[in-house]
Amino acid sequence: MSGPPAIEVRGAVRRYGPVVALDGVDLNVDAAATGLLGRNGAGKSTLMKAILGLVRLDQGAVRVLGADTAREGDHVRRRIGYAPEHECLPPELTAADLVRHLAELRGLSRADAIRRASEVLFAVGLEEERSRVIGSFSLGMRQRVKLAQTLVHAPELVILDEPTNGLDPAQRSEMLEVIRRVSRDLGVRILISSHILDDIRRTCDHVVVMRAGRVTLDRPLAARAGEDDSMLIETVTDSAPLLALLAGRGLQVEAAGDLRLRARITGPADRAAIRDAAAESGAGLRRLHPDGPSIEDELLEAIG
Repeated sequence: MSGPPAIEVRGAVRRYGPVVALDGVDLNVDAAATGLLGRNGAGKSTLMKAILGLVRLDQGAVRVLGADTAREGDHVRRRIGYAPEHECLPPELTAADLVRHLAELRGLSRADAIRRASEVLFAVGLEEERSRVIGSFSLGMRQRVKLAQTLVHAPELVILDEPTNGLDPAQRSEMLEVIRRVSRDLGVRILISSHILDDIRRTCDHVVVMRAGRVTLDRPLAARAGEDDSMLIETVTDSAPLLALLAGRGLQVEAAGDLRLRARITGPADRAAIRDAAAESGAGLRRLHPDGPSIEDELLEAIG
């Protein structure tokens, strides 16, 4: 994307007495959807408060959409949307009234606020429930209201803190799909804080992992270049006939232990050739996977 990164963090340090919540954090966030992973106490909440301009750093600086949060916090907050983790919705208001009211507080005219409230409630799947009071909503529906209010003023960046907190599996899956649709179809850049790896894998293009106030991993979630070049083939029975068959068909392959082969592949055609040769040789294919740690392994190691 053109222009400055959505979020720039340089040398951020924040202490609470003897506790160092942020310990020299350097970070650029500019993917369509970025996941912020880490255990409770890793520093995620403090980092988000710094991004929002709600805490003053002891050292370092944070810029959001090119603006310094310490000096231009009000300007930053007008351009972003934020959904906190904890319950914060007035139960006596309807979804439409609340979202419209918050749109007006952000500077929209009443007519524009009504129109935008209708649009974002439709986008998050609450159009038919827009006139119900929020107190009658399920937890999943209330989470969607929080998402709607973050979007109503057309922000350039949305920050979501544990958006699936407390949801059952069906509600969680629906919420993740809505978040991905907002990022993919509406073109809104999103930063999602979570301690659930699967939520990040299903919604994000980039991941940042924090541990003890430091960034321990900062990388795209797409497979690494060359990650699939070397594959391990695990067979059900003796792998020697399969090795001979694959070598005869021009693949670079070698034994890698009992019932295991290691092959160099260049694309989907080689995968299909391995599958077909396994059936033809009678060895049977138990598992075909990259040779080396998976993305999940890398993330879990970074989380600690």
